[in-house]
Amino acid sequence: MKIDGKKIADYILQLLKKKIKQLKKKLTPTLSVFLIGENNEQLSFVKIKSKVAEKLGVDFKLIHLKKIPSFEKFALLIKKESKDEKTTGIIIQQPLPAQLSTESIYDYIDDLKEIEGRKRKSPYSPPVGLAILTVGKYIHNGQKINESLLVNNKDITSGRIKRYFKNKKVVLVGRGLTGGQPIGKTLNQAGINFINIHSQTPHPEKYYQEADVIITAVGKKIISPTMLKNGVILINVGLRKEKGKLKGDYEEEEIKDIASFYTPTPGGIGPIDVAYLFKNLIEAASLQINVNH
Repeated sequence: MKIDGKKIADYILQLLKKKIKQLKKKLTPTLSVFLIGENNEQLSFVKIKSKVAEKLGVDFKLIHLKKIPSFEKFALLIKKESKDEKTTGIIIQQPLPAQLSTESIYDYIDDLKEIEGRKRKSPYSPPVGLAILTVGKYIHNGQKINESLLVNNKDITSGRIKRYFKNKKVVLVGRGLTGGQPIGKTLNQAGINFINIHSQTPHPEKYYQEADVIITAVGKKIISPTMLKNGVILINVGLRKEKGKLKGDYEEEEIKDIASFYTPTPGGIGPIDVAYLFKNLIEAASLQINVNH
């Protein structure tokens, strides 16, 4: 069964809209996005976030550096933005150019404003990881879309979310900065056992054949129907372009009769990921109200 991520995301955004109305009596959430260069795909991802911000009534600020700055200049800009009281959340559009690509860049963002959950002691879980857990919850709860679908920190820290993956062999494919790493971090936080495989893993198909849940975050076709057991759950985060079309790490036509559930690309994990980014932004605004008042 195909999982309609857009439908799930739209419902989450409806819930967030109500919370934002309440919040705006004290503070308007403001998202600042750093973008470097003129990459069309990155520009389109930023545009999506900007449209969602508008829909929710959130202030959106794009800091677009068309030329690559020095690390020092970039760090100073981030630090300055983080100190601005109006800014409640900051994201850095990835991937960054090689000379700026280091996890230490996030150290220049205040903990409460680092809403992507990149920092080791961040108060937020990575949005992409929360999106994966939401899909697990959605399947476990009989595909109901209601308020119980939202994943919050208590679900994760209490271990409640674990039961959605209980007795399932979970395989995470990929260890990249925007996919495998944040997903792995969230699964670990939730106490979910998983095997993480990557390009250096010998005979990955052995793991696929035994898996009940496969989460792919690679960006090229890695899954063939012969590698899968019947009834597997396939959740894709990876993106690739083929003949101008966006696709995931498997061909949907090939796997749709084998998988019990699968996420499409586009329209699967992506919209839910963006919805949770804004959920983290709202949490950040609430925490900052408590700190500043």
